[in-house]
Amino acid sequence: MKLGFVSSRARMKNKIAIIDMGTNTFHLLLAEADERGYHITYRERLAVKLGKGGINQGIITEEGIQRALLAMQSFKNTVDQAGISTVFAFGTSAMRNARNSPEVVTRIKALTGIDVTIISGDREAEFIYMGVKSALDIGHENALVVDIGGGSVEFIIGNNDRIHWKKSIEIGAQRLLEQFQKNDPITASEIITLNNHFSTHLAPLIEALKQYPAHTLIGSSGTFDTLSDIFCEQHDIHKSPEEIETPLSLQGFYEIYTELLEKDRAQRMTIPGMIEMRVDMIVVASCLIYYILQQHGFNRIRVSTYALKEGALATLIEQMHLAAPSV
Repeated sequence: MKLGFVSSRARMKNKIAIIDMGTNTFHLLLAEADERGYHITYRERLAVKLGKGGINQGIITEEGIQRALLAMQSFKNTVDQAGISTVFAFGTSAMRNARNSPEVVTRIKALTGIDVTIISGDREAEFIYMGVKSALDIGHENALVVDIGGGSVEFIIGNNDRIHWKKSIEIGAQRLLEQFQKNDPITASEIITLNNHFSTHLAPLIEALKQYPAHTLIGSSGTFDTLSDIFCEQHDIHKSPEEIETPLSLQGFYEIYTELLEKDRAQRMTIPGMIEMRVDMIVVASCLIYYILQQHGFNRIRVSTYALKEGALATLIEQMHLAAPSV
C-alpha cells in the first residue's frame, strides 16, 4: 500500500515533515532525505490530549479540537520556516474512532492547509515495526514489540526479517485511565478490574505468543521512554537525547511499577525522570506491561526511542527511493 504522498518526480534530496497526531501527544519530525537515506534535523512534541474527555464516547471534544488546532498551527509555522513542502500528517486511535473526526480533519485543513490521513490500526502497527527496526537490531529470534498509545496499543511479533503477527487493540492508556482508575493511588480492586479487562482483550495476543514464542519485549516510545528515564536516574546512567535504544531491565521495571502503585500524582511527579505529560497515564500503562510480563516468559526488556513517526518516515524514504528516476 502506497502512503499516497510521494510524487514520482521526488528528488533524492528532499526535506520532509512527519506529523503524528496521537491520542495524547502530537509529534513533529523534520528530516532530510538523500541518496544514502535520511537524517532527522528536528523533533518536537506537544501534549495535546486529543482524546481527553471523549475517548470512550467516540468523540473529540471541542476543547480537544482547539488544542489540536493550536498544535497544528504551531507545527505549520515550524514547517514553513524550514521551507518544507512534503508533509505527511496522520491521526491514530482517537481520530479513527471519533464520530466527528471528519470535522476535525476539515478544520485543520481550513486553518493550516495540511491534509490529515487517518491510518488504520494495522498500518499503525506496520509503521511502529519499521520504526523499531530502524533503531534496533531485533535479531533472528522473535520479539514482541509493544507501543502504548493513549487510545490504542499496538502489538507486533516479529524479527529483523518479517512480521509474524500484529494487532492494534483499543486499550490505550487514556481509555484505561478514564474507564478504570477513579482513585489515586490506584486501588487493589481497580487493578483486579483492569486485569479482567486485559484478560478479555489480550486473549488473541496470548494465543499468538504460543504460536510465535518471543522472549524479548521491546517497548517503543511513550511510557517506555519515561520508565527508562526513571531507571537511568535511579542508576546514575547518563544518556543523550539522540539515543535510539535506552536502558531498562525487567527487575528495574518491577521496582518502578511497585513504586508507581503506591504514590499519588503529586508524589509521582517527585520521582526523578517523571514528566508531567506521562504522570497521569503511567500507572495504568504500567499495569498493562506488568500483566503482559506475567502472562508469558519474557527474559529481557528493551526500549526503542524510535516508533510510529520514525516508521512512517522510513516508509516514505523507501518509497521516494523507489520512485526516483534511475540515472
